[in-house]
Amino acid sequence: MNYTKKNRLLPFIGIAAILLLIFIRFVLFYLKSDGFSGLSIRLPVLLFCFILFALCTSAFFAAWVYQDCKRRGDDPVLWAVVVFAATPFLGLLIYFLHRSETKTICPACGHRISVKANYCEECGTHIEKEDNGMMLNQGTHHLKLMIAGMVSMVLMTGCLTGFIANAAARNGINTDVTSNEQVWNLGAISMNHNSYLDGVWKLDFRSASKGFLKEQGMTIADPDAQLLYADVSCGTVPESASLILWLVQKDNAISFDVTNLSEPLEYPLNEFEAGKVRVRLEINGVKNTVSEICIQ
Repeated sequence: MNYTKKNRLLPFIGIAAILLLIFIRFVLFYLKSDGFSGLSIRLPVLLFCFILFALCTSAFFAAWVYQDCKRRGDDPVLWAVVVFAATPFLGLLIYFLHRSETKTICPACGHRISVKANYCEECGTHIEKEDNGMMLNQGTHHLKLMIAGMVSMVLMTGCLTGFIANAAARNGINTDVTSNEQVWNLGAISMNHNSYLDGVWKLDFRSASKGFLKEQGMTIADPDAQLLYADVSCGTVPESASLILWLVQKDNAISFDVTNLSEPLEYPLNEFEAGKVRVRLEINGVKNTVSEICIQ
C-alpha cells in the first residue's frame, strides 16, 4: 500500500520540483540583470505563465493517460512519462496510435480479454455481455482531467500569443541606446568570447542582429584623471555597417564610431561623474569583431 502511494506521489513531486527550478531561474535572472529594468513586468510574467500552463497541460493529460492505461492493462507510468516529456500534442498522438483496446478480466481464469470478446481466449469461458456493456457505457472516464488539460492549453496559448504580440511590437521593452536603464535585445549575437576581468571588458563576436546592443557596467573612480580606452578591430565591414561605442551615465550619453579605428581610442572622462557608467556597443552589421575596453 505504501509503495503504491509513493508511486502516485512521484509525478506530483516531479512537477513541483520543475516549477521550483523555473521559479529559482527567474529569481536568479532578476538578481543578475538588475531586476527587470527596461522591461515591462508583463513580459516575464506572460512567459512564466506560459511555461506554468504548459507544464499543467502536460501534467493533466499525462494523468488522464495514466488512468486510461490502467483500464486497458498497459504500462501507465511509461505512457504518462511519454506524454509529459513529448508535450501533450505529440505525446497524445503517439499514445492514441498505439494504445490497446479496453480489456476486462475473465471471471473464470482471471485472464485479461477484450470487452468485445464473446469467449475467453485463455480458457474458452463464455463472456456475458451485460457486465461489459456497463463498462462501455460509462462514457469518457476522468473527464475532469481532460477539461483541466484543455483549459490549461487555452490559457497557455493565450499567454504565448500575448508574449509574442508584445515582443513583436516591442511594447514595454526599452530599446533606447541613450537610456540610463538596462536596454533589452530581442535579437541574437554569435560570440566567441565575452568576459569582464580586472576592469577590462573583452568582447569577440562573429555576427549579431542589426542594432544589437551589448552592455557592460563600469565604474569611474576619478573623472579628471581617468580615460576610456577602447581597442576595437572589425574584421568584416559590409557596406553601411557600423559599430558604435556608447558611454551613458544618467542624462549624459556620448557615442563614438569605432568601426574603422586606426589606433586605440582614448577619451577623457571629465564630462562624467564618479560612479557607475554604462558602456555599450551598438552592432550594425559588422562581423568578426575583437574588442577590449576599459577605464584606466
